[in-house]
Amino acid sequence: MEHKLSCGVVVVRKTDTSWVTLVLRAYHHWDFPKGLREPGEEPLHAALREVREEAGIDEVSFDWGDRYFETGPYNKGKVARYYLGNTTQTDVVMGLSPETGEPEHHEWRWVSFDEAYDLGSPRVRQIVQWARQIIGA
Repeated sequence: MEHKLSCGVVVVRKTDTSWVTLVLRAYHHWDFPKGLREPGEEPLHAALREVREEAGIDEVSFDWGDRYFETGPYNKGKVARYYLGNTTQTDVVMGLSPETGEPEHHEWRWVSFDEAYDLGSPRVRQIVQWARQIIGA
């Protein structure tokens, strides 16, 4: 069975004292910016497009290379692939869904890895641990 691939970025930012990561809330689910890859679109390009669309962040560098973490199938067979990207942008502008004209998310936060872990579902917690290990945070 072919899985639908959802692509996203664990967007991190260095503060004076630590690393923070961007999480978005839709209803009561917290996750990193991500969305479905369009036909023919490279996964990394899809991930960057989603960060731009969902958070208004267009300045992301892949300081740790193009490695990624892929989840097992969830929610009707979707698989999510997350890259690890660094930004200096602090402002977040939640984009509107092309289908509804409403924001896709209800809230955003820059949080510590501990907070991201506590907010996340078991699927998201795996990604938090992966990203944290790479950064050494």
